[in-house]
Amino acid sequence: MDGDPNPESQTSRPTGEVVYFYEPGELAMREHPVPEPEPGAVVTEVVRTNVCGSDVHISEGRLGDPFVNMVLGHEAVCRVTELGPGVETDYAGNEISPGDLVAPVYYLTCQHCSACARGEFHNCQESYSYKTKSLEEFPHFHGTYGTHYYVHPNQHFYKVPDALTEVPSVAAAANCALSQVMFGLDQVDLEYDETVVIQGAGGLGLNATAYANERGAEVIVVEGAQNRLDLARRFGADHVVDMNEYSSIDERIERVMELTDGEGADVAAELAGVPEAFTEGIELLRTGGRYLEVGNINPGSVVDFDPGQLTRESITVEAMVQYDPWYLRKALGFLADTIDVYPYGDLLDETYGLAEFEAALEASAGKGVGRASLDPQS
Repeated sequence: MDGDPNPESQTSRPTGEVVYFYEPGELAMREHPVPEPEPGAVVTEVVRTNVCGSDVHISEGRLGDPFVNMVLGHEAVCRVTELGPGVETDYAGNEISPGDLVAPVYYLTCQHCSACARGEFHNCQESYSYKTKSLEEFPHFHGTYGTHYYVHPNQHFYKVPDALTEVPSVAAAANCALSQVMFGLDQVDLEYDETVVIQGAGGLGLNATAYANERGAEVIVVEGAQNRLDLARRFGADHVVDMNEYSSIDERIERVMELTDGEGADVAAELAGVPEAFTEGIELLRTGGRYLEVGNINPGSVVDFDPGQLTRESITVEAMVQYDPWYLRKALGFLADTIDVYPYGDLLDETYGLAEFEAALEASAGKGVGRASLDPQS
């Protein structure tokens, strides 16, 4: 929908602010009337939105088109302010009222493209079509770096469990990192008593460590930052491979082989966003192993690769950038069940006001913080 379904109403509506990204180096706060919700839609106030690595990449121009002239942000918890006609429950059937906290899936499944027709909702070809719209296009509040966010008709959203309402930053992180790794590890069929190597102990890697640990897998985490190695242990890693101690690929391969009785891991997951990690990860697997690629999303990153390695060792590779939307419900439930088991709060170490978005992005890009969070209502 390109036009406001009720443009006359805008003159009496409250206004809100968003962080608008024009092009690399040009971001600004913009103000716009908050729209009325159309049938099936929900208008919300953003309670907390986190700075994801992809937000940094977009702001730096590393993702290219169509990620310009858009409202930033996607990982959030929001408070319902208005329900459009026909909205009575979330996508799990829970009753919804103004004032409730919800987590919206950050993309929209169109349900009519060829991927959706195959049931591959995580591959929807139109999933970013609304997110990359201009602020001038209805419903204007396309991203979560703002005071308000518009949940479209047919956009999955879920009520935040009671156990998470006091930790909105943690609940917000379910939207991206946790949902993605849960979906990915399910897609490669990680099973009880298997061994999985997690490459990278950032947000993706640590959430994957917790999920793999709860599934009964033996978890090996490869990382070079000491603070992340310490967190990996607290998130359930059985073994850590310190890249400062094992500084070469050959040394890391040898160490993983030692930990797996010379066989190699059943599963490895690239969650660091480092292109070279892909070629290394293949070497850490047993014959017939499965490899999960999630971290590398930037186009144009090229590494030398021997495809014969996959063939000779019968390696299966699964790569994905999104998850099926109902995984957000599963992720919120997982968080609620394990909130007292793992230190999720320690993954979010700095909170900024919305007007401080540039500082939050700069600190995140420079690794000055583990994970930044924006509080638009402060």
